[in-house]
Amino acid sequence: MSERSQEQTGRTAAHDSAFMRACRREPVPHTPVWFMRQAGRSLPEYRKVREGIPMLDSCMRPDLVTEITLQPVRRHGVDAAIFFSDIVVPLKAIGIDLDIKPGVGPVVADPIRTRADLARLRDLEPGDVSYVTEAVGMLTAELGTTPLIGFAGAPFTLASYLIEGGPSRTYERTKAMIYGDPQLWADLVDRLAAITSAFLRVQIEAGVSAVQLFDSWAGALAPADYRRYVMPASARVFDAVADYGVPRIHFGVGTGELLGLMGEAGADVVGVDWRVPLDEAVRRVGPGKALQGNLDPAVLFAPRDAVEAKTDEVLAAARGLEGHVFNLGHGVMPTTDPDALTRLVAYVHEQTAR
Repeated sequence: MSERSQEQTGRTAAHDSAFMRACRREPVPHTPVWFMRQAGRSLPEYRKVREGIPMLDSCMRPDLVTEITLQPVRRHGVDAAIFFSDIVVPLKAIGIDLDIKPGVGPVVADPIRTRADLARLRDLEPGDVSYVTEAVGMLTAELGTTPLIGFAGAPFTLASYLIEGGPSRTYERTKAMIYGDPQLWADLVDRLAAITSAFLRVQIEAGVSAVQLFDSWAGALAPADYRRYVMPASARVFDAVADYGVPRIHFGVGTGELLGLMGEAGADVVGVDWRVPLDEAVRRVGPGKALQGNLDPAVLFAPRDAVEAKTDEVLAAARGLEGHVFNLGHGVMPTTDPDALTRLVAYVHEQTAR
């Protein structure tokens, strides 16, 4: 069986799920629900299985990846699983010296700041991430009709980690390169677009049903700068996987002013954080796109009736959308009560059953 045949086989069972239908803007039996960071620290079973195992090591063990990815599906009854990994995995796989430090995030030992540094960003080959291919195969066999979402970091967000050397609130070094050496910046994000595209292709060919591009920090940019310096590289990523026919989701934080541009970059589904109501977001994005979102993650710490009231607001704003995938406006916070997530899934399903 060819690689393309294998990938089609892995996705066939999930093709008509509520999640996939919503992404394609088709009628759904209920609004589908999944959560960013649903496989993570909010779950005691996750903390137990990860105990003593560094984050990047856990991303490279297919047995752990499979177990962690399945945990929220079992517990919450979500409509899609998201592959357990991290956006810096492909950078680690090509030899970048980095680590994910607890309480900090990705830290790069030797940041990328000169043209000579670009040589360290070699092409990603499928063999570099064979553990991803193995884990996706194990997961699609287990998930049955539940679709599996693959993902990658967008070129801007990956570049910001590489340039800053770790997380940043101001992105001063990144913006200094963008404005001070735009050709170096363009070459850097071009290279990262190729690496990201290769990483997504590996996941798609292994059998994921959809992919999400996380441009977590794009909200730090003004729209004109996003269009000029970032959107072309993101568009290249979406173009690189367009022929596979899987839904492509685009998400960023604080991107209310960028929603239209993010839609233009080529996604089928645009993720919306909690700052912009979905009825306003659809006006900004325009027709022909499904939307994903957008309950504030902090709402889950409120009493149950308050959570349901805020959920009703999201569902009301989503009424009339061509396609809607219910999600939080960002990831699940580590101290969230897992039972609140389970109740939320059931509530959305009950309220939207057709």
